[in-house]
Amino acid sequence: MINILLAILFSSLLYIVFKGFGKFSINTFQAILINYVVAFLLGTLISKNSFQLSEVHTKSWFPFTLILGFLFITVFYVIGKTTQINGLTVASVASKMSMIIPITYGILIFNEQATFKHQTGIFVALSAVYCVSIKPNEKINLSHFQLPILLFFGAGIIDTLINITQHSFLLKEETAFFSSFTFLMAFLFGLIYFIYLQFKTKIPFRIKDILGGIVLGVPNYFSLYFLTKALQSENMDSPTIFTILNIGVILLTTFVGILFFKEKMSKKNYIGILLSILALFLVTH
Repeated sequence: MINILLAILFSSLLYIVFKGFGKFSINTFQAILINYVVAFLLGTLISKNSFQLSEVHTKSWFPFTLILGFLFITVFYVIGKTTQINGLTVASVASKMSMIIPITYGILIFNEQATFKHQTGIFVALSAVYCVSIKPNEKINLSHFQLPILLFFGAGIIDTLINITQHSFLLKEETAFFSSFTFLMAFLFGLIYFIYLQFKTKIPFRIKDILGGIVLGVPNYFSLYFLTKALQSENMDSPTIFTILNIGVILLTTFVGILFFKEKMSKKNYIGILLSILALFLVTH
């Protein structure tokens, strides 16, 4: 359970850091690029086993690091574009509701138990995600569905691939190295895109962009690390883990927004919090 709680904490910190980027006018893409370098170095330092990069291609989980690395940088970009074009509400609902993809996969492929109470908890959790995500005076733009659909499937596929990797290919002692190498792949894909952008418009790195990337890289690495560790637990199945993680992040970021960023809450938001607590009870008992 401690791994799930830590995954919730560090995942929530990601949103808080992104919130600060707007306040300090930090270039989000450049900070994301730096954050992957930081995340890779963290994993290399934390890893208890010594691995040679030249041997990584021999690992059974190597192909997944390539796919996940590409998806990490792409989905981060899609989150930004969805927020700008479709609004924060649509982006939040699309990304959080994607939890249904790894949960469904775990039930169908890994034959994980899904009782009526469990299924009800997942439904209540999705309802809670929707209610908490709706902010006062926000209108959902229904004329653009392409980006939200990409975000929904992108975030869901990432969680599903992580679930597959830890179930079938990843040894427990390789968790730190797998996480760090995945971030290295994300950096390399991002670097290719950054070089392409430099030919179109040359935007130099600033000190605050680098610092923003460092601050983002720490929770980014540990959010993946502790999620992978949680999924390796024999006491809890993946539907329960993903449900608790997503609801926990929503609850924590909501409270932080109210206490520190003075965000306003509607009646639907409070209903969503109550539904979140109910969903947690249903899936964990």
